[in-house]
Amino acid sequence: MTTATKRAERAGVDRFALRRRALAEAALEAIAERGFARTGLREIAQHSELSHGSLHYYFTDKNDLIAEAVRISKGGLGDRYLAVLQNAETAEDLAAGAAAELARSVEQDSRLHRLWYDLRNQSLFESGFGDTIAEVEADLQEAIWRVVERYSELRGRPCRFTPLFAYALTDGMMQHALIRHLRGDTEAIARLRTECLDLFAASV
Repeated sequence: MTTATKRAERAGVDRFALRRRALAEAALEAIAERGFARTGLREIAQHSELSHGSLHYYFTDKNDLIAEAVRISKGGLGDRYLAVLQNAETAEDLAAGAAAELARSVEQDSRLHRLWYDLRNQSLFESGFGDTIAEVEADLQEAIWRVVERYSELRGRPCRFTPLFAYALTDGMMQHALIRHLRGDTEAIARLRTECLDLFAASV
């Protein structure tokens, strides 16, 4: 196989992957608007201006498409928390930065967070993308733990939480803030920021 042939094959794979990602991003928009149960491949095809049949060229089924969409929707979270870690010089800086990022995310990305909780619940019934949900949750748990662990190091005290407990507390706090925010509670975001700071204080 010539170098040119290998290059052409790689380019073909890259184009396929890029197209899959673009379609998954379009699917995110469609499902975020309507919810998982009310959105089928036909609705997604309409949203992406692609034929129903063409979707099957890139994805084996709806679950395959959802799995790709889930990876995209949560893919940047670790990078955002890494930025918080890198910019924090004190425990107070770290707690304030993490609380601000969490509050910003719930306020500005509420549709995607609502979709995440919808899909996570659906994975209890749909086995097709359950593994992807579990992988994403493991990544989220690791990202949160890195922040909490670093906070305890900066405070010079042992952390009282386990990684799973820290994730469960953060996830529950975030979900309830999201629900309140979507219901029109104008204090939900500010309360989330305060609760996050309280959680850091309780962790050591």
